[in-house]
Amino acid sequence: GGEAATVEEPSYGVIQQACPAGVASRLKVVTPPGSDPRSRVLGFTDVQGTLYFVTDPLDGTTTLWKSDGTDAGTVQVRAFPAAAVGFPRLTDLVAVGNRLFFQLYDPATGTELWVSDGTTSGTRLVRDITPGASSSSLRNLTEVNGRLVFFRQVPATPTEASRVELWRSDGTTTGTLRVRNFGENPGLGFDTLKVGNALLFFFSQPTGTTLWRTDGTLAGTTSVERLDADSVPITQVGRAGDLGLFILQDGPNHEVWRTTGTAAGTVRLDAFGKPVRLLGSVGSSVYLSSADLTTRRLRIDRLALSGGGKALVTTLPNPYASNDFAIPYVQNTAISGSQIYFSVAISSPGPSPLDVTLWVTNGTAAGTRDLFRQLSRSDEYISPVFATGAGVVLFSGSPEGGFTEPWFTRGTVATTGQLADIRPGPGGSSPDGFTRVGSRVYFAATDDTNLAQVWSSPVSFICPPGLTETTR
Repeated sequence: GGEAATVEEPSYGVIQQACPAGVASRLKVVTPPGSDPRSRVLGFTDVQGTLYFVTDPLDGTTTLWKSDGTDAGTVQVRAFPAAAVGFPRLTDLVAVGNRLFFQLYDPATGTELWVSDGTTSGTRLVRDITPGASSSSLRNLTEVNGRLVFFRQVPATPTEASRVELWRSDGTTTGTLRVRNFGENPGLGFDTLKVGNALLFFFSQPTGTTLWRTDGTLAGTTSVERLDADSVPITQVGRAGDLGLFILQDGPNHEVWRTTGTAAGTVRLDAFGKPVRLLGSVGSSVYLSSADLTTRRLRIDRLALSGGGKALVTTLPNPYASNDFAIPYVQNTAISGSQIYFSVAISSPGPSPLDVTLWVTNGTAAGTRDLFRQLSRSDEYISPVFATGAGVVLFSGSPEGGFTEPWFTRGTVATTGQLADIRPGPGGSSPDGFTRVGSRVYFAATDDTNLAQVWSSPVSFICPPGLTETTR
């Protein structure tokens, strides 16, 4: 049932740079010549209008940078000397006011909490929570009420059981302290979400699954609602305006809940008898996707946030549906205006998808249409889908299905085009990490240096579409 989605049948085979050179531009060469070609630029974070990011040249060193959006104003904040570690040393960048918190591995202290005010001397260890070279296991670093709130997982010792603790930090050693010890094996869920001025989190224990909240104080850390009598997983969290959303899996049923962070405002909206994924909310509804394993088609459903029941929006076509393995699934989503953009992959017998297409929906069957293929079909690099907040959605794609470059869309085939050909030729620039700071969007891309560098574009631009609407 339901109406079919609109397939616009655009010509995907035309390769033409839609935007003139210069709309997207390199900020600065931050990965020097001679670096490992796998070197990374990551961690893009907006700290009150200043861009922070990290370079990881895979030689054991790492550097924290900041930028005002100019070449001259893009400077190293602090470079950290080589250490024997096989994973990114500097991770979990979080803005709190005018400061940046992050985790850093240092041989003397292990992985611990650091803070930066944008100066070399002001980039320092906050506190060696687990003293000595042993690392702290910190999770879910989040800004709450002008402070950093996070969880610490403490491993078992011969004399003590493992436990989970809630901490907060104001960036000083004395102001970094434990708020609450939740004790042994509380079953802290992987996902958290911010609603209002509180961080919401989940405990799944044999005695039940419970929603909790914290404002960073002991008095403000409370149980909100018991969601299930058993230990069940929370498979996804999301937002709908001021509301939090989450999916709870109870046996074969996948329940969609909404919450204001209060007991009275925590309500089960509906349940599906198969796995569902939150696509996003528009207006008074939340939209979800699910795969029909018999027909191998992707179904889009609408659910009223008021709890008024679910309704089918449309079912997407699958050109590979005759193959048992060709199950569709959603990779990434973004909301721009009153439309939801989402990338749909078709699974293959191997790790890489057969096909990845960008779709858009306004919540109606007629307004659900495919915009572009292919997005990245790599199992190591998934195309980002990023709404700039100014009516433009950025993604990475390749009309020939090869290596990807940055593309843009405003929601129709006619307003979809290539933002830049950053790495001309067959290689592709594989843009990633799209982050808005002020009136520009910054991202990492492999360019003519054959290394990852920082690039940017305006949040909004007018380019000719560069795609003909002849049939495929």
